[in-house]
Amino acid sequence: MASYDRLRAGGSPRPLGTGDTWWYAAVAGEAAGSFSTRVRTRTRRACLGAVLLLTVVYAGLVLTATGRRWGDAALTGRRADTAATTLLREHPSLAGLTTLSLVLGGVLLLAVGLLRKRYALTGAVAGALVTAVALIGLLQRYAPRPRLLDTGGAVVPSGFPSAQTALALGIAFGLALVVPHRLRGPTVAAATLWAGAVGAYTVAAGDHRPGDVIAATLVVLAVYSGLLALLARKGKVRPAPRRPLPQTLLATVPLAVLAVAGLGAGLWLLGDTLSLPVAAPYDPAELRLAHRCGQALALGVTAAAGLLLLVLLRRVDVDGAPAPYRLGGPFVEAAGVPRDGELVGPFTEDGDHEIS
Repeated sequence: MASYDRLRAGGSPRPLGTGDTWWYAAVAGEAAGSFSTRVRTRTRRACLGAVLLLTVVYAGLVLTATGRRWGDAALTGRRADTAATTLLREHPSLAGLTTLSLVLGGVLLLAVGLLRKRYALTGAVAGALVTAVALIGLLQRYAPRPRLLDTGGAVVPSGFPSAQTALALGIAFGLALVVPHRLRGPTVAAATLWAGAVGAYTVAAGDHRPGDVIAATLVVLAVYSGLLALLARKGKVRPAPRRPLPQTLLATVPLAVLAVAGLGAGLWLLGDTLSLPVAAPYDPAELRLAHRCGQALALGVTAAAGLLLLVLLRRVDVDGAPAPYRLGGPFVEAAGVPRDGELVGPFTEDGDHEIS
């Protein structure tokens, strides 16, 4: 087994099968507590947790009358938020810039993976991105929900979850896998902040409710956690060197601050915005408060998802195959020091040694 797949306390190799030799069991047998097993375990738990949270968000914000009323208030409150309306009115090109940034982000993701010749990994990342967007489309079309009506009584298309947010965050998470390990932290921090800005714009522009952005974030987190679990199951992960502390803090501190501030402010304001009246008229101040509460919660969840991805990938490298296994002993010493990239086994070409 590889040096990073040594047994942990209480671990044991898999039982020998028919035709296995001692060295096959030692080299190819995966330990119960190996590095790849630990990575697979924590990513599977993250995937399951994201799915459970998505279920809670769907039940609370879509299926309940209070959740729908809060989402409608957050969507309507954008008109009462003078800062948001002024920004959108003075910069109408933001809609085109958002679409352009998504296109450029997708091109950058593919370009980085192909230029670094990580074809299989780039294909897996592209497949995860397509899977997340496809799941978003299926939920928008087939997830049971009450009919949403506008003020004129017309049926409003459901935006649960947000496809734009899923695409932006999927690109951000994909870049985390295709860039070199030393650049992963700053890349995830910058790309996650960009994805949070895309989600905030969709809410401010009235395209989506805050719950749509939160749900899209959880879908992307679940899909990419599942991809990491699959890579670990296939042995495509290996330990990475520890990064310098300043570099780690540069990536994690902005996301941690935004996650804590967004979730804290959103949850603090949530109690004041859930007691909205069932029917109009509504207080503009309460609508504005609901809009800002939704923006804070959406940004906080997006930042927390990026921070969780960095935790899942802590000291994990998916950039290439594991290092070849090397054996030592008198036969290897007699053959001399192996060259770089040379696979060394228990037997050598030295003619002075013979096994009878």
